[in-house]
Amino acid sequence: MVNYTSAPEWDEALRKSAGYVDQVIEIGGAGTFNRSLKAVRMGGYIALIGNRAAASDDVPNLTTALMKSVRVQGVFVGSREMFEAMNRAIVLHSIRPVVDREFAFEEAQAALSYFESGAHVGKVVLSVPLT
Repeated sequence: MVNYTSAPEWDEALRKSAGYVDQVIEIGGAGTFNRSLKAVRMGGYIALIGNRAAASDDVPNLTTALMKSVRVQGVFVGSREMFEAMNRAIVLHSIRPVVDREFAFEEAQAALSYFESGAHVGKVVLSVPLT
């Protein structure tokens, strides 16, 4: 794992420690997108969820995305108003997720393997201690 606050050049640190990654969850937007492109493998996937990084003169490098055959998908999470409406609907209709299996935090690798196997029906839950 690489912490972006202690390693501002996190893409390089990540490649040195783990190599190229399959997927990146990009919350920084234009300010960090090029680092995500450098970190992801050929044919990898970037989920573009946010735009939290400080404004930058660094224009996203679309040529790199094309040359690496990277799939970029925007994920819109909605406004606060939409979030509150969703929560009201969940309560009103007593919507509950189907939980297939729960793993302790220490079993994270087993949980990931189970999830990747596709054998689950519903959610795979990782319990994180609140201490």
